[in-house]
Amino acid sequence: MSAVAHYYTLPDTPYNLWLRDELAEQLHLPNDGTKVEVVGGEMVVSPGPTYDHNLIVQDVQRALFAAEMADPGFRWRCVHTMDLNLSEIRDGYIPDLIVLDVDTSDKAREAQARHLLPDQVGLVLEVTSRSNAADDRQPALSRSTGTKWNGYAQVGLPYYLLVDRAPRSAQTVLYSDPDPASGAYLHFESWKFGETIRLPEPFGLEIVTDAWRPWDG
Repeated sequence: MSAVAHYYTLPDTPYNLWLRDELAEQLHLPNDGTKVEVVGGEMVVSPGPTYDHNLIVQDVQRALFAAEMADPGFRWRCVHTMDLNLSEIRDGYIPDLIVLDVDTSDKAREAQARHLLPDQVGLVLEVTSRSNAADDRQPALSRSTGTKWNGYAQVGLPYYLLVDRAPRSAQTVLYSDPDPASGAYLHFESWKFGETIRLPEPFGLEIVTDAWRPWDG
């Protein structure tokens, strides 16, 4: 017996549903950490992150907090699992970590913001997972749709920090100098796992990666 394909028409565009926090419900996703994003105009569903994935995010977050504690004038704060609305290109992402300046953070908190916008953000962190790493990276030539790398550059987000846990990579890349017209970052700097990441000004901090490991396999 051949399989029967079933098709379901969404009541609105994926981006509009995502913006109204209705996309996960429309896709009948479980409430177990599964997240849904719109990348390159397409829906991307990801399982909840693994423990070692979360610890990498925590290491970056702790480095930011340590810098704040060491310098009362340190202006950067961070938040995780926060929606980022790329309204210019009608994409919606949930970065692993968003870094924004203290004044913007205070205003977003006072406004009880449901989404942040790219012009509020100084840096985003994405840590790759086995299931969706290609959506975070610079796209392969064979890919027909954009990735987050393109999306972040298109909206002019100043810094994109990508921790690629694939065994063939095992490195962190800081992309900068976005070119919105081409949807590309024009500069990058990279560090292998075990090397200390040195974020340039305006951040001016170090992140130790001694405990970071690629995923198995």
